[in-house]
Amino acid sequence: MTAQPHMLTMPLAEPALSQAEIDALNVRFADCTAQEILAWGLETYGDRLVIASSFGAEDVVLIDMAAGISRDARIFTLDTGRLHQETYDVMDAVRTKYGISVEVMSPDTVTLQELIRAKGPNSFYASVDNRRECCNVRKMQPLRRALGTADAWVTGLRREQSVTRTDVQFVEIDDSNGGIVKLNPLAAWSEDDVWGYIRDNDVPYNKLHDQGFPSIGCAPCTRAVEPGEDVRAGRWWWEEPELKECGLHPGYFRDLAAAAEAAAQN
Repeated sequence: MTAQPHMLTMPLAEPALSQAEIDALNVRFADCTAQEILAWGLETYGDRLVIASSFGAEDVVLIDMAAGISRDARIFTLDTGRLHQETYDVMDAVRTKYGISVEVMSPDTVTLQELIRAKGPNSFYASVDNRRECCNVRKMQPLRRALGTADAWVTGLRREQSVTRTDVQFVEIDDSNGGIVKLNPLAAWSEDDVWGYIRDNDVPYNKLHDQGFPSIGCAPCTRAVEPGEDVRAGRWWWEEPELKECGLHPGYFRDLAAAAEAAAQN
């Protein structure tokens, strides 16, 4: 019998900001620093804003910035149960350096047990659908629990990270998560910007980055990249590039898929 993950949906509320306000903010933020964008979010939403962190390079940059603005900033992470030890190490280093707590969100035990009982521990290698099912149980459902306490969330998305992220804006309405506000302060940053900030500010970072891992997720789904490969080539490397989203940021994936389908029809 196939496990049926409990699909959590969030009711779509009236957006906190209109599209005209979103557009105006994106124009304004084009001339702002990432710190200024993050400060606006923290000042506007207070403890109803949460900062998502997988403790990758972009995420530790955001934590360092947030700690300089408010030590009360809420940080959450998704502990899928299959992370690298190095990820837990940097989580501890961040907690120690900044004196902050991290809200850890884990998969529902019963749902995860049902999935593994039905399909085994490595079903995600078999198909894209299986991989998305695993991501739903281990990441999407915990994410929705975390965002259920928020009116806005912050991510480390950057436009140059992958083909699925080229249209990332500084501020967006996240229709996939109840219409809350989504802030991407690093949207226009380059990889050099990220690492320059880490070096200049002595920010703790995941040591796997020194071993050829520019993007880090679950251990079974992440490998080091070869010279010249895309920074996200090591994520779900057995899949096509345009499919490489776990569901946390589905809007960009949907837009790309729609464009690809339209091109195929022409």
